[in-house]
Amino acid sequence: MFQLLRGFVLPAAACDGNRDADSRYANLFRKLDLNEDGRKIFKAGDTNQDGQLDFEEFMQYLKEHEKKMKLAFKSLDKNNDGKIEASEVVQSLKILGINISEKQAEKILQSIDADGTMTVDWNEWRDHFMFNPATDIEEIIRYWKHSTVLDIGDSLTVPDEFTEEEKKTGQWWKQLLAGGVAGAVSRTGTAPLDRLKVMMQVHGSKSNKMNIASGFKQMLKEGGVRSLWRGNGVNVVKIAPETAIKFWAYEQYKKILTREDGKLGTVERFVSGSLAGATAQTSIYPMEVLKTRLAVGKTGQYSGMFDCAKKILKREGPKAFYKGYIPNILGIIPYAGIDLAVYELLKSTWLEHYASSSANPGVFVLLGCGTVSSTCGQLASYPLALIRTRMQAQASVEGAPQLNMVGLFQRIVATEGLRGLYRGIAPNFMKVLPAVSISYVVYEKMKQNLGIA
Repeated sequence: MFQLLRGFVLPAAACDGNRDADSRYANLFRKLDLNEDGRKIFKAGDTNQDGQLDFEEFMQYLKEHEKKMKLAFKSLDKNNDGKIEASEVVQSLKILGINISEKQAEKILQSIDADGTMTVDWNEWRDHFMFNPATDIEEIIRYWKHSTVLDIGDSLTVPDEFTEEEKKTGQWWKQLLAGGVAGAVSRTGTAPLDRLKVMMQVHGSKSNKMNIASGFKQMLKEGGVRSLWRGNGVNVVKIAPETAIKFWAYEQYKKILTREDGKLGTVERFVSGSLAGATAQTSIYPMEVLKTRLAVGKTGQYSGMFDCAKKILKREGPKAFYKGYIPNILGIIPYAGIDLAVYELLKSTWLEHYASSSANPGVFVLLGCGTVSSTCGQLASYPLALIRTRMQAQASVEGAPQLNMVGLFQRIVATEGLRGLYRGIAPNFMKVLPAVSISYVVYEKMKQNLGIA
């Protein structure tokens, strides 16, 4: 249903034309035609591709646009009374698995309601959306969905959701591809901070007070500038299989957990996302171990990813590729849970206090909410991430005892205190802002190149 709003991707439908409509189109054209030459630049309706829009093309564009708007309006008007009410907005969003209050739905209607009746009739709907570009609707839907395009180098986020229309048109794989490329570029751009985080997690202690400055000096002295990107290749390569597995698993778990009434609530989304994350992590976890070993390895220790895998297999056996697996899987629950909870709280707060003129949050609100919620999720799951990294690297650190998850947790708390569970968190937070900025810019550019902007 609501996918009809998303970009107005609709099949052509019959729509009665009349003199009133033609007159309205003419008035609109005159308002836009400021230099009164009878032609106007308007790319979407320029059917003959001459770079200009004459009145006939303009009228044809508006007629086609109205057909799509009419179908979208009818799909929201559940009781067919010619008006969209707050309860119908709530009901329609529930089909997408999005739960909002009636008060929040009223906020959405206020931005369209011209006569103050708290309902939207066809005329108000048509006049509001006549010239609003489809990207406005897309941004709103992406906000509701909590899109995971923001890549901050952590793989524990709930997967993206796609409408049936996006799946049929093939836009889903283009969006996943755009997100994957954005993630690869952002991870490469912030790789030095990521490697520093791993080094501080593994080598930092009370006796070895490695900080940001000394950590960078140590890495540069040991392997030069190139060593700052050690382990990044694996981190980039694992994006594609992990994204594909996570998306496929998420769709399967959603089908299993969808209620009899066809609805999928926040709890079901959280469970589906967590299980999908666990499935993807199980499949690609050996690559996580390789990334850590390469990051903490010395210059010349490994000639590359395959050499590293061969040496681990020879010295430690297949089990070594799943060291730290349990704390990694356990970390998905607090991360995804807090990420979703904080996001819903921020969304509700914004709708309650700042959505008086429009339901569209805009780019900065979207980025801010996503960044804050993801950062809170990272903060909650960080101790488990640190223990996972230590377990992955134990065998490669000379003299390090081979402890299990509980033993390692007790040892860190006993020797370093609770602060020891958060070693390396400073460079981890330092990379969030540049990672989000890079991934968003690259994602938008990729969408344009793939024709889904």
